[in-house]
Amino acid sequence: MKYLELPDNTVRILPFYLAMEEYAARVIGEESLLFMWQVAPTVIFGRNQLIENEVNLPYCREHGIATYRRKSGGGCVYADMSNIMFSYITRSDNVQTTFNDYTQAIAEMLRSLGLNASSGGRNDVLIDGMKVSGNAFYHLPGRSIVHGTMLYDTDMDHMTQAITPSHAKLASKGVSSVQSRVTTLSQHLDMDIEQFKAYARQALTDGTVTLTAADVEQIEQIMQEYLTPTFILGHNPQCTLQRECLIDGVGSMCVSLELKSNRIKHINIAGDYFLLSDIDQGLFKPLRGVEFSPTALTEALRDVDVSTIIMNLSTNKFINILTN
Repeated sequence: MKYLELPDNTVRILPFYLAMEEYAARVIGEESLLFMWQVAPTVIFGRNQLIENEVNLPYCREHGIATYRRKSGGGCVYADMSNIMFSYITRSDNVQTTFNDYTQAIAEMLRSLGLNASSGGRNDVLIDGMKVSGNAFYHLPGRSIVHGTMLYDTDMDHMTQAITPSHAKLASKGVSSVQSRVTTLSQHLDMDIEQFKAYARQALTDGTVTLTAADVEQIEQIMQEYLTPTFILGHNPQCTLQRECLIDGVGSMCVSLELKSNRIKHINIAGDYFLLSDIDQGLFKPLRGVEFSPTALTEALRDVDVSTIIMNLSTNKFINILTN
């Protein structure tokens, strides 16, 4: 695996690094790439999340914390210059296997430092059972992208105030607050952040690919999509019915249904679940125009395996969610 580096040490806004992942996946031909990055205080929320449910926007505005959406699923995270972000791009069509391999590799790297590290839950890396890294993934044709946090140290006040997970989500993890379930590397390691970054790079990669100024210009063009209000704010459809649930191994889900004459006109699913394939074509399209009844829904999804679209969610479970 090669390390992907920029031609300078400029600290850029978070969407630049998301665009850099896309550029690497679409343009650079290496089998696997890794890079690390840091940003000024920023909240990043998942592709399918409703910003008003996940982010304390007044607090973020008051404290100058930027807010951006990413294209991967999963939950809301806080990042700052004491929090290292990892991006991993590899040639693979099996997102779930790639995701598991990546989190295990990170845990193994931490264990080589003498830490009691393991991969756990849907997307976490743990030290002594407490979260030090949360990760998310998404898929492009022929490529998988995994990215996530590595808490070396961070402003815990900003972390706990800027993001607002539901009480149900915290209770499912057996904790009462975000702060009570996380730890930082600085509490476990006798090395500074730059020493840790150098160690991780040496342990995980065996060569370097350096981007050019021309590459950076193309990345900045890709970045513009992430900066549009439409992408950042998302789309909240009108809804006739709404179903909310928290499913172990899947995540939080808020299903909004717009019905007309008891048939599904529009459907949307917000939450921190992980997508494995195109949800609009694979799941929403077969349901549009379908009568809203258990029998009709079951027939419409007879040939659909929902677990290949939403990680760990069976078709029967999804129908049960819709019909409450």
